[in-house]
Amino acid sequence: MRKLAVLAASAFGVLAVATGAGASRPSARTITLPPPAAPEGVVTGKGNEFFVSNLGNGTIARGDLKKGTVAPFVTGPALPISVGLSYDKRHDLLFAAGGPTGAVAVYDARTGATVAAHSLTAAPSFINDVIATRDAAYLTDSFSPVLYELPIADDGSIGAPRAITLSGPASVFVAGFNLNGIEATEDGARLIVVNSTKGELYSVDPNGGSSITIDLGGATVTNGDGLWLEGRTLYVVRNQNNQIAVFRLNDEETPTAATLVDTITSPLFEVPTTMAIKGNLLVAVNAQFGLPQPNPFEVVVLELRGDRD
Repeated sequence: MRKLAVLAASAFGVLAVATGAGASRPSARTITLPPPAAPEGVVTGKGNEFFVSNLGNGTIARGDLKKGTVAPFVTGPALPISVGLSYDKRHDLLFAAGGPTGAVAVYDARTGATVAAHSLTAAPSFINDVIATRDAAYLTDSFSPVLYELPIADDGSIGAPRAITLSGPASVFVAGFNLNGIEATEDGARLIVVNSTKGELYSVDPNGGSSITIDLGGATVTNGDGLWLEGRTLYVVRNQNNQIAVFRLNDEETPTAATLVDTITSPLFEVPTTMAIKGNLLVAVNAQFGLPQPNPFEVVVLELRGDRD
């Protein structure tokens, strides 16, 4: 399935890395993933644990940030491909986007057992990323202007999915990969999605699918991949740029504009795709799209400093 990664890299395009004088390079270390690894998604769970998806076989590995160890976790996956991940702390669940399978899988984050698996679409698709809120998980499709909603009941049971047809600027697609990373405001009333090819961010109403463009003040997020939101601080992983752009949203509940406040770089980045934060640690996974193989796959752990609210 490295062919899938190379195709994805080709779709995104390769850009030269240019970091500004003020680019942030926090102290960093790496955790090597055991083979066969083809990582794309990463998310933190309880305590020091983190989870990493596998594009090649759908498995999910679990690691310990403090010990620097990683071991197989979901070894009998419901889907042959796992892309973006999201963790539901309330019910201890892992959601995995299924890429070209057009499906989503849900796993018990304590045991690795399959809780649910649903087909979202039979059309050509790439179910790229997922975010779990209190009441539902939402997924992007890079090939269609549609989001998918997967209800989460109070007891943690998973309902039937529904398609949310987008309108407004988020629905305007171009050739290549479009909608990719997804996040949600704390109250779940708005979703934030990135268009990797157009380099734009959108605020989306999950009820009806209407969208607005978030004004970035002239900045761009081309090659935008995984998103992470903490309060009004939005992190945008720019995979082929080997950067993480840090924005300050103008509003925590209904963002309409964002200001670029930092660009995180590291010599350890090798096409990072997604990230998560645990305490003062930023965890990013190197997908190495388009890089020579064999090359050990790694998770990069950066120590953050300063106020991120």
